[in-house]
Amino acid sequence: MALTTAVAGAASAAPLDILSERALMSAANARCGLFEPQVAATLEAGQAQARGDALRAGASAAQVAAAQADARRRAAALPCDAPQIRAAAARVRSAYEAYARIERMTYRGEVGDWRADRGLSARPRWRLAQTTAIGGRPAVFGLAGREGAEALLAVAEFPNGRRPYAARLVMRDVRRTSGPVLDRRGTRAGATVPLSRRMPSGHALKSFPAEAREAAPEALAPAGMKRGWAFRFPAEAAGALAGLDPREAVAVEFLFSGSPETLRAYIEVGDFAAGRQFLTLAQR
Repeated sequence: MALTTAVAGAASAAPLDILSERALMSAANARCGLFEPQVAATLEAGQAQARGDALRAGASAAQVAAAQADARRRAAALPCDAPQIRAAAARVRSAYEAYARIERMTYRGEVGDWRADRGLSARPRWRLAQTTAIGGRPAVFGLAGREGAEALLAVAEFPNGRRPYAARLVMRDVRRTSGPVLDRRGTRAGATVPLSRRMPSGHALKSFPAEAREAAPEALAPAGMKRGWAFRFPAEAAGALAGLDPREAVAVEFLFSGSPETLRAYIEVGDFAAGRQFLTLAQR
């Protein structure tokens, strides 16, 4: 990301160092009013992405929190007109000019990528989406809409033309847990933990039932999908998802009449928060 690389200095800097620099400039902006809202929103997106990079690189949640807290302390100790603040702010503004012209970004994850598209369109399209699978068939989850509007959707097709009567988005309940659950048992060192083992169980989960169901709009259906269904989740579910640790996973569960079976599609949280911030620039 051009803007946040400029803030961090060398692109090869360690993830915690990059996070610290972005957090410092965000804190300085909050105190000194350095940037226009669009630039500030982009800086926040960069900080969210840096947090995810640091966690995926092996930093603990405590180390990430400490780096951000230290950055805020350093920002508070510097006058708003300090030379290092002025120089860093100038780099941010310069980089923003190029960054603002970018309409599409891909946020890489360990398992799944988030594809962001903040261009305007009269037709519905995916604004921030991750492709997953259910029953061996492709499914898509994320924010979709037209003309800047967006809703949290899951679009999927089911074997034998089955039609779920309901769906729910399931994720860790942050009020009942102290942090992400990453079950590494039986996983060799350095191997990727499957998404199915990145969620807690039972009472540590919360769910958001879908508010509406309809036939999947053609514009949102993955290639080859013939008879898919779209489920819309409440707006607060997107905020809850953005607040999770980027290493964990959430799941969409589909329920069928007359059957105890529940089909589940997993989604990596990844840089959803950063991608969501990226979209806000097109709406300002």
